Amino acid sequence: MEIHISLRLFASLAQRMSTIPDRFAVSPGTTAGEVLSALGISEDEARLVFINNRQADLSSILKDGDRLGVFPPVGGG
Repeated sequence: MEIHISLRLFASLAQRMSTIPDRFAVSPGTTAGEVLSALGISEDEARLVFINNRQADLSSILKDGDRLGVFPPVGGG
């Protein structure tokens, strides 16, 4: 059995969306961190994680239809 989630990467991570589908299947019980790890996105690159527009963490378990959004660390100068 699979569930389907949507993924959005923002700021400097957005360039990766050309090689990552915005909607795909994962196994039930998969965490946000496991999705990012499978896509080659390190914890250091995923500063803010949102599931369905609510702040979450990498250990949050995804459910069918969830929208996962990820922002990198914000730099300034």
